[in-house]
Amino acid sequence: MLRTNLSTRPFYNERLVYAVLAVAAALVLALTAFNMVRLSRLTSEQALLTESIRSAEREVRQTEDQARRARTAVDRKQLEKVVAAAREANDLIDQRTFSWTGLLNRLETTLPADVRIQSIKPVPDARGGLDVAMVVLSRRPEDIETFVDRLESGAGFSETVSLAESTTTDGLLEVTLQGRYMAGPKPRPAAGGEER
Repeated sequence: MLRTNLSTRPFYNERLVYAVLAVAAALVLALTAFNMVRLSRLTSEQALLTESIRSAEREVRQTEDQARRARTAVDRKQLEKVVAAAREANDLIDQRTFSWTGLLNRLETTLPADVRIQSIKPVPDARGGLDVAMVVLSRRPEDIETFVDRLESGAGFSETVSLAESTTTDGLLEVTLQGRYMAGPKPRPAAGGEER
C-alpha cells in the first residue's frame, strides 16, 4: 500500500487548532464578562460606601456643633452648685458607711488606762480622705502623748495633731486631737498596752 501524498499542497488537520482557539476565545470572553460584572458591583459598592462616609461625616459635624452649643449653654455657676451638692452627698454617704465598730475597736486597743475619750467625730477632709476628731481627758500630758504614739503606730492614724488644750474644773487636761484615719484590718494591741 502506498502512503505518499501526491498533492501539491499537503493537507493538515487544522480542526484541533481551531477548536483550541475557540475554547480559549470562549474562556477569555467568559472571564471578561465576569470581570465586567464584578467591576460593576465594586463600583456600586464604592459609591454606597462613599455616600455612607459622607453621611457619617455630616453626623459628626452636627454632633460637634450640638456639643459646642451645649458647652456654651452650660451655666458654670449652676454646674459648680451641682458639683458641690454631689460632693456633699458623697461625704454623707462616706459618713453613713463609716465603721464605728472598727474605729472603736482600734481605740480600745490603744487607749491607756488613764485616758478617757469624751467625744469622737469623723470629719471628711479636702483630699477625699477621712479625719477623726476626738476630745480626750487625762490627768497627765504624758498619757495623752502615749495615746497619740499608739494611734499612729498601730491604729491606722497618721498626722495626728492637738488642735486645742484646756483644763476642766475637775483639774483634768482636755485635749482636742485630730488625725487622718485609714480603715483597714484590725490592729494588734500596742506593746505594753493594758488589757481592759
